[in-house]
Amino acid sequence: MNVLLWITALSGVAWLYLALAHGGFWRTDVRLARRGTRRVPDVPPSVAIVVPARDEAEIIGTSLPTLLAQDYPGPARVIVVDDSSTDGTGPLARRLGESADARLSLTVTTPGPPPPGWTGKLWAVRHGVALARDDDDGAPDYLLLTDADIAHAPDSLARLVAEAEADTGAGFELVSVMARLRVHTGWERVIVPAFVYFFGKLFPFRRVNRHGGRTAAAAGGCVLVRSTALARAGGIDAIRDAVIDDVTLGTAVKRSGGRVRLVLADPPCPGNPAGHEGAPVHVDSVRPYPALADLWRMVARSAFAQLRHSWLLLVGTVVGLAFVYLAAPVAVAVGAAAGDRPLAAVGALTWALMTATYVPMIRYYGRPAYEALLLPFAATLYLGMTVDSAVQHARGRGAAWKGRTYPAPGSPPAGSVTDG
Repeated sequence: MNVLLWITALSGVAWLYLALAHGGFWRTDVRLARRGTRRVPDVPPSVAIVVPARDEAEIIGTSLPTLLAQDYPGPARVIVVDDSSTDGTGPLARRLGESADARLSLTVTTPGPPPPGWTGKLWAVRHGVALARDDDDGAPDYLLLTDADIAHAPDSLARLVAEAEADTGAGFELVSVMARLRVHTGWERVIVPAFVYFFGKLFPFRRVNRHGGRTAAAAGGCVLVRSTALARAGGIDAIRDAVIDDVTLGTAVKRSGGRVRLVLADPPCPGNPAGHEGAPVHVDSVRPYPALADLWRMVARSAFAQLRHSWLLLVGTVVGLAFVYLAAPVAVAVGAAAGDRPLAAVGALTWALMTATYVPMIRYYGRPAYEALLLPFAATLYLGMTVDSAVQHARGRGAAWKGRTYPAPGSPPAGSVTDG
């Protein structure tokens, strides 16, 4: 009992540090400037929107029209890179581009399978970026790299550019929005807020946004980057084998001297949870994760890569997750069962502090505050996903996505890609 009491007390001290001195990671107010407070320059910069898509026919019919309908005052175009899809993604995208509602022009292209040393997504992005730069009008000022499952409000591009061009000295070389993921099913409500919460804990947004700081990241669903900054960072070639490509890109741009801004997408207004007639509120993911298995695969495919494929870091992560997230509820249960009031009290106080840091994220997703009590349960699931990610990697099935498996960088054969 004394050992558990001390472990729980130390966990409480850890939560005090996290709550007060870890970059305010738990806050959800890091957003783009409010609508109407910043404007695109009088001479709007040009933008090319690059959308890598592999077997996205079920999704792209919802997301792509929102990009084609962008209300942007300057030159902009959309490039969909069909990454060897077998479900008709490319032809569907072309039909959508011919819609009378489309404001932006659309190009659909196919680069072919990725060569050794490249992930499929980044090979597709590189192809789209190269096509944008070969335009007759010259390279665009900005590139918006956005995933095929991300729907954008009509003013999304204008707000991103206005933020990048804000009067903050030299502006920002990269502006990234963490898309608001779906929370329609029970498992989505358990896993999704925790996913964003854990991301913010690893990469506190305020520290990411601090120019000259060491913390760097981006959210891959929506990244606006200056063409010159991307080139200075080495281009897409510099991150060709990255499984967690968003964080790697944000790090590359920041390390090359670029100013980075990472924010959360706007939440729906109270009383209008789905936006006007179901339209995206800001930057919204439309990909469903109806079952736990779907969410499990989404997290597990990159969890071990986040640990740099280190078994030592895996052990440390498992121990750390258990210490930080599980000690308190275990102390409450054991203390209550054994009649040990001090142990139960310390556990309850630690759990309450942990829960308090999670409430803002739960509320951001429009859920009742009491669901924040489920954070230890969500952490247990993430612990299992992380271990499973390592096991799958050891079996040669790590970082598997859309029929492709990527080994750790440097593994033999180096950078190989297996198509399934």
